[in-house]
Amino acid sequence: MHPLLGDLGARAGRTAIRTDDAIVSYAALELAARAHAASLRADGVEPGDRVALWATPQLPTLAAVVGNALLGVATVPLNPAVGEGELRHVLADAAPRLVLAADPAPFRARTPAVRGVSVDGPAGVLPPAPAPDDPLLVLYTSGTTGPPKGAVITHAAAAFDLDALAAAWAWTERDLLVHALPLFHVHGLILGVLGSLRVGASLRLLPRFAPEGVCAAMAAGGTMLFAVPTMYHRLAEHCEATAADAARLARARLLVSGSAALPTRENDRLFKLFGQRPIERYGLTETLILCSARHDGPRTPGTVGAPLPGIELRLVDEQRRPIAPGPGALGEIAVRGPTVFPGYLNRPDATAEAIDADRFFFTGDIAALTPEGEVRIVGRRATDLIKTGGYKVGAGEVEAALLEHPGVREAAVVGIADDDLGERIVAFVVAAPGKGPTAEELADHVARLLAPHKRPRVVRLVEALPRNAMGKVLKKQLVALA
Repeated sequence: MHPLLGDLGARAGRTAIRTDDAIVSYAALELAARAHAASLRADGVEPGDRVALWATPQLPTLAAVVGNALLGVATVPLNPAVGEGELRHVLADAAPRLVLAADPAPFRARTPAVRGVSVDGPAGVLPPAPAPDDPLLVLYTSGTTGPPKGAVITHAAAAFDLDALAAAWAWTERDLLVHALPLFHVHGLILGVLGSLRVGASLRLLPRFAPEGVCAAMAAGGTMLFAVPTMYHRLAEHCEATAADAARLARARLLVSGSAALPTRENDRLFKLFGQRPIERYGLTETLILCSARHDGPRTPGTVGAPLPGIELRLVDEQRRPIAPGPGALGEIAVRGPTVFPGYLNRPDATAEAIDADRFFFTGDIAALTPEGEVRIVGRRATDLIKTGGYKVGAGEVEAALLEHPGVREAAVVGIADDDLGERIVAFVVAAPGKGPTAEELADHVARLLAPHKRPRVVRLVEALPRNAMGKVLKKQLVALA
């Protein structure tokens, strides 16, 4: 029995994946995956090797991920929009035996040795199933603190996490997940694709995100939607103008938001439109998903739920000493449990820096714990914990206050070195359409809602915030601008 995928053949007649052009049963997916695995073995690829895969939203891509997992080969997903310098680094660091793509033509100029995924040949005999602790994926981090590092994700970690989420979300074989997320991150690849296959559900794979396409897929039987806050913002704008699509999306059994913080104002907006608040969850590449609200529990705006069963979470100070949660207490999240990765590929130094002798992983995220045990993320330690005038201020709470102003559409806050204060609070704001708030008005608004020392010393009105492919604001670029 495969440690992550179980017995795909036992679900033979049921639908695994739907696309615009095809409906693929579990039996057909298994045949395609085994044909791919046989082609790899014919090329000398063996269990334990790594294979890079351009992560395009196509059926052969998914078959290759499944085939690699069945063979015990670790997949290294490549972002189709990756820059040339980062691509060179990833390929040199991962040293994959092959580079594959569902359609190799668009990638030949960047990876001349790229080959197509073969899913039409004979399905050979598979070797013994990989061990639970064998590598499943090597996912490269965003590189916010240097060159991207390859986080090794095991079959066991993914299986444990997906089982915990299935219980939290009542995710079963009766669900149809509508999926328009990138396939080179935890959210899209592990949760969206491998999660659906592990629970035996169906996956509606969209070629790209578009509000009309998502609403149409939900109307055609979708029960669950995974999306990032940027997607939910665009869905809300679309559905406010299109009542029929709002009604379609309101039929969803569960909306799940992750990969970035969902502003409270946006959460309220979605509740008004769809009659339910999204489930919010929190995790990292290195740890998979650590916290989540439950389908049958509270969905408190501004929090990401409580730690999943089996996850030990605590807050620590700058010396990594545990701190007692309480009103106003902020600390870095440290976690221990079955989902924490074994380490970074080829980087024992970085692994030792991130994981202590007791196997606690230090996330770099700053948070507070509510009296109910829910986790409220404030931001990243490196960019979102601002020390100003002897106070510690979380950038996230200032951003949340700014977003309560009717003239603000988006906001991001950073700390900039200041000779007097240590750091000064600088806010970047995108105004709401037709609104023209002044910098002084916005700064005063924050001071009234929070406290005078949390007032931004500088407010800059900008046309857009720089974001990565998952919708996260690139704060290092904002620090450079400031």
